[in-house]
Amino acid sequence: MNRHFRPSVSMPRIYLYRDPVDFRKSYRGLAALVEQQIGHNPFDGGLYAFTNRRRNKIKLLFWEDNGFVLYYKALAEEKFRWPRPEDDVMALSGEQINWLLDGYDIGRMQGHKKLHYEAVF
Repeated sequence: MNRHFRPSVSMPRIYLYRDPVDFRKSYRGLAALVEQQIGHNPFDGGLYAFTNRRRNKIKLLFWEDNGFVLYYKALAEEKFRWPRPEDDVMALSGEQINWLLDGYDIGRMQGHKKLHYEAVF
């Protein structure tokens, strides 16, 4: 499977905006949302993920050296499993944003619980 246009799993700052966004917004409108609603500097190298109301499209916004990169994916049949809007923004890892693009529900993905022992016996 060819995934050359995916975000790098080593990308350090990825933010998912949980509320749906009007997808008529271009990179300028999304950058303004990052600045005004999220309170981040859209030129600082963070990757920002947005979805539409139907959750069948996703846009990723990223400033790269001298211009914005806009990644857009529209699903043919299914919907993205977007985390619930408990907070406006959710930080993700590079691995998690790729899981989201693959259709996994990152809100439910939990690892095994951590165990802490004081002794073997």
